[in-house]
Amino acid sequence: MAIKNARTEAAVLVIVVFVLGILLGGVGSHLWEERVEGQVQAQTAAQLNLKPTRNERVNDLTQRLQLSSEQQKQVGAVIDDTLSKWQSLYAPLDAPREAIRQQGRASIRAVLSPDQQIKFDDFLRQLDEQRRLDEQRKKDASSH
Repeated sequence: MAIKNARTEAAVLVIVVFVLGILLGGVGSHLWEERVEGQVQAQTAAQLNLKPTRNERVNDLTQRLQLSSEQQKQVGAVIDDTLSKWQSLYAPLDAPREAIRQQGRASIRAVLSPDQQIKFDDFLRQLDEQRRLDEQRKKDASSH
């Protein structure tokens, strides 16, 4: 009888150790993902070129420099003027940029089968729509 109890206790102990290992592994994995994956996501967001909006820039300067309301208006006007100048500087590059994009797409399309070309065109429509939405968001953010 004592041997049977010892075996039962040993089996229960082995099961408990495995369950604790699974639980500890799950908790460790969760903590690792939150810490490491959170840092990766933050770096990825920074790499996506998420620039502050005009208002965020003015608010940041207001807090850092304690700007008066008149100074806020003047700084906002300077930022607007600077953004306008940057946009006019890069505007002539829009047509060549689009030509290069279309050449690249045509070169890829030439390599694909007809079925792949259909899927590629669907992908490009989604990409173009996302680009259009991103540009609209930038315009909306810079005008506020």
